[in-house]
Amino acid sequence: MLRSILITGGAGFIGVNTARRFAAAGWRVTILDNLSRRGAAHNLEELRQEIAIDFHEIDVRHAAAVEGVVRDVKPEALLHLAAQVAVTSSVVNPREDFEINALGTFNVLEAVRNASPETFFINASTNKVYGKMEDVGVAERSGRYEFRDLPDGANEEQQLDFHSPYGCSKGLADQYTIDYARIYGLDTVTFRQSCVYGPRQFGIEDQGWVAWFTIAAVLGKQITVYGDGKQSRDLLHVNDLARAYAAAIEHRAAARGQAFNIGGGPRNTLSVLEVLTQLQHHLKLNIPLQWGDWRAGDQAAFACDVSKARERLGWAPEIGTEDGLAELITWVRENKALLASFVGN
Repeated sequence: MLRSILITGGAGFIGVNTARRFAAAGWRVTILDNLSRRGAAHNLEELRQEIAIDFHEIDVRHAAAVEGVVRDVKPEALLHLAAQVAVTSSVVNPREDFEINALGTFNVLEAVRNASPETFFINASTNKVYGKMEDVGVAERSGRYEFRDLPDGANEEQQLDFHSPYGCSKGLADQYTIDYARIYGLDTVTFRQSCVYGPRQFGIEDQGWVAWFTIAAVLGKQITVYGDGKQSRDLLHVNDLARAYAAAIEHRAAARGQAFNIGGGPRNTLSVLEVLTQLQHHLKLNIPLQWGDWRAGDQAAFACDVSKARERLGWAPEIGTEDGLAELITWVRENKALLASFVGN
């Protein structure tokens, strides 16, 4: 009997890359998505040409419909990716952000509890649950901001601080996921993911900034740097993230009820300006920039300490930023016309 996985938000960037990995490993893949995200319909069509999937066009805000799919599929694992993903959008429309991220996650958790309690539930959370980390000192070193006293990055003991509506909604989902293991005995885990990038990411200025910089540079679009560009993130290639999901499933007893920081770690940390420099090197062009004020809730620095994932799940990032960015550039160049149609070129 085939092992099965249900992926909410599965037509998104992370979803289709993860679906490919699990299908290649012989899993039956079911995708649930409302196709509202830019590029989702294209990703789904492309995916269907490569692998066999079951697809349900459903919004996670529709509890009965979600539960119906979970009841029918009864997947071994459920990867919950469906989300409103931009901090800026959450500030403009906090109600929608809450309904998708907090209520939507609650609906999926309830579907598992009521219809398939043996399913292993993975929640895609975010490092934004830690807020601006104002209690952690930041220093400027070699032209980038870094944690002053955390050479291995931030671990899961870092104080939670739900800054911005997006941080609040994702933080609620994060904590509900952990509590459903404690209170209802479900096998659940939450991944506090860092800056994920890679092919098939239809990045925009407000979300998916590494992909957006790459797309804008190839298309000759204006790039705005907010703040001074020295803010840094640990970049995580999407294929490394998909490996982490698989590792959690294979080590579900060790993962159950836990939170894991999942990112590229200090070795894959770059500042905004360093990413632009690498893009200029690969593309062999000068990228014109304009500058804007710091954005609300922006962290000066963030990098994950991934030692807990390494010890309990046997996982660590493997794809360096040099190779990862080169792969992303190749995908953008191969899909230049398609991406131009999305950005209005």
